[in-house]
Amino acid sequence: MKASEDVALSGYSTMGLGGRASYLAEVSSKDEIVKAVIWAKSYGLNCIMIGGGSNIIWKDEGFQGLVIVNQIKGYSVYDEDETNKYVTVGAGELWDSVVERSVSQGLTGIEALSLIPGSAGATPIQNVGAYGQDISQTLTTVEAFDAQENKIVVIPASECQFGYRTSRFKTTDKNRYFITAITLHLMKANPSPPFYSSLAAYLESNHITSYTPQTIREGVIYIRSNKLPDPKRIRNTGSFFSNPIVPESLLIELTDKYSSVPHWPAGQGLIKLSAAWLIEQAGLKGVHDKETGMSTWPTQPLVLVNDEATSTADLIKFRDKVIDTVKAKFGVTLEQEPELLP
Repeated sequence: MKASEDVALSGYSTMGLGGRASYLAEVSSKDEIVKAVIWAKSYGLNCIMIGGGSNIIWKDEGFQGLVIVNQIKGYSVYDEDETNKYVTVGAGELWDSVVERSVSQGLTGIEALSLIPGSAGATPIQNVGAYGQDISQTLTTVEAFDAQENKIVVIPASECQFGYRTSRFKTTDKNRYFITAITLHLMKANPSPPFYSSLAAYLESNHITSYTPQTIREGVIYIRSNKLPDPKRIRNTGSFFSNPIVPESLLIELTDKYSSVPHWPAGQGLIKLSAAWLIEQAGLKGVHDKETGMSTWPTQPLVLVNDEATSTADLIKFRDKVIDTVKAKFGVTLEQEPELLP
């Protein structure tokens, strides 16, 4: 295994911040992941595996261990019958390329997850979702190297402990499993309504009544492109805060003050609020903070942008300003979505 020493981690996060890693290795096969983890263990080093760096932020102190960059490729389809298809994807595949390829084959199930940056292997960790779909709805198995048992394992979706933007890979078993591949159950069919509100509005305004995986993908790409900054050009990690889940009683309090509060049911006695709405109502949409060099995106305040910040400390300071302002106004504590590493 070839590992580079003393590597700047700012180049391995789309936020462009962070310290340095003691070692960094790029891997392109399951065998290389096994060798990398065993090598790190033999030297008493911790190790972390990343993909495209679009949903992570590195601390300023860096990482005193081995960072593994997953570049495992692969895309194969197993036909159960004319309708049911199983797609196995290498964890290092670009996620949007996976969506594009499945849509081109007329498969439905992940088209609403179009244009989400990052790698396929990262999608189960966060239970990635958008526009009414999330990965847990189609994922059947996760293949991974179990660093505790020192072997490749296959974990069924039922054992992944999926929740809203979370899974066992993010919580109870964080850093135990190094994902090598995922398998999805997709359908050779057309999607059907109801669709997510903004997507439904796009379809209606464009007089689209024939719903295919391709038309839904095109709609999502249009919406995201006009609403969100491209992390390849503008330093950000996408949505920085998850939508908070709160008691229904709080919604009643809010509707007494505001005529329209975006919300969705989230289980018995609970509702999900729009974090973007809360931030905008708190007066923080399109704000540029001179002290930290950070800002909120003008068309989507959920996105924190690195204008000219020089440290993760700057980002954290601005993050806390947003959290504290929303908390003071609404009594709701926003939670960060991208992972702060290590």
